[in-house]
Amino acid sequence: MKEKIYTEKKMGIPMLLLLLLLFAATIAGFIFFIIRMVEAGEGNENPFDIAMMITSIVVFSLLFILLPGFKLINPNEALVLTLFGKYKGTLKTPGFYYVNPFCSAYNPAAGTKLRQSEDVSGKKESAVTTTGAAEGANKKISLKIMTLNNNKQKINDCLGNPIEISIAVIWKVVDTAKAVFDVDNYKEFLSLQCDAALREIVRLYPYDVAQNVDTTGDGIADEGSLRGSSEIVAGRIKDEIQKRVGEAGLEIVEARIIYLAYAPEIAAAMLQRQQASAVVDARKLIVDGAVGMVQMALESLSENKIVDLDDERKAAMVSNLLVVLCGNHDAQPIVNSGSLY
Repeated sequence: MKEKIYTEKKMGIPMLLLLLLLFAATIAGFIFFIIRMVEAGEGNENPFDIAMMITSIVVFSLLFILLPGFKLINPNEALVLTLFGKYKGTLKTPGFYYVNPFCSAYNPAAGTKLRQSEDVSGKKESAVTTTGAAEGANKKISLKIMTLNNNKQKINDCLGNPIEISIAVIWKVVDTAKAVFDVDNYKEFLSLQCDAALREIVRLYPYDVAQNVDTTGDGIADEGSLRGSSEIVAGRIKDEIQKRVGEAGLEIVEARIIYLAYAPEIAAAMLQRQQASAVVDARKLIVDGAVGMVQMALESLSENKIVDLDDERKAAMVSNLLVVLCGNHDAQPIVNSGSLY
């Protein structure tokens, strides 16, 4: 469905003044003919006065049929109009309009609330909530930039580890005709497609950097990960969602990962793994530094000819220095007052 912008003159104020004038005229005419009938007395009523009084009542009643034709459009709002099932156009320009009173506003998502700033408070637990007809009476479509915050999802990463992840999607409606006619409910459609796109992208990445993992699909292992490449992952999620919701007339402005963690059942084990990896890396750094310091000490002693050490004494010195430098606790020195031999 192609969007048609309603381009006719607004005519809201002139029609309002005309209707007020007609209401006043019918009321005045009704009162005038009532007074004439009273003055004529009972039994002497003029048939013309009776006919005009009835006509005033009928005209007054018919004027109420014209009232639904008034439409007020605020900035960043739109109203899709249909006439007997046919799409007539969309009111987008702010102003006070008068349209065919038999035109009706159409928005199947009017009663659907998402977990976003404009629709519901943070107390809602579900991402999509359908309210009653009374709450969904306003059929206007918001053209503002809005934020959708779906519930956390448990997804397996590319290594099979279960993780919990949640994203915030910033979106807006750009084509009102597609939004209301091409999908059943564009808000529910957006929420479901966000979940599907999130699963599609997350399963391509490990939580942390892993070896021999290709996250880009080019056949070459890389260092992409959910934790370390959040900007790239968010960009791919945004593109994937846009590809899915473009047919609904929606534009995805941005997508951001707002929560990322291992699932509770493996969180403790993964924490121990990370701690062990950190300890190994720290030990490796300490050993590398200690070896360098021992080598520097031996070279300095030899160059300055402070002491002439044979291989056995060098081995003993290296052993002692490595114990002192690599130990977890401070060394307790032992003073040797005699010869080493």
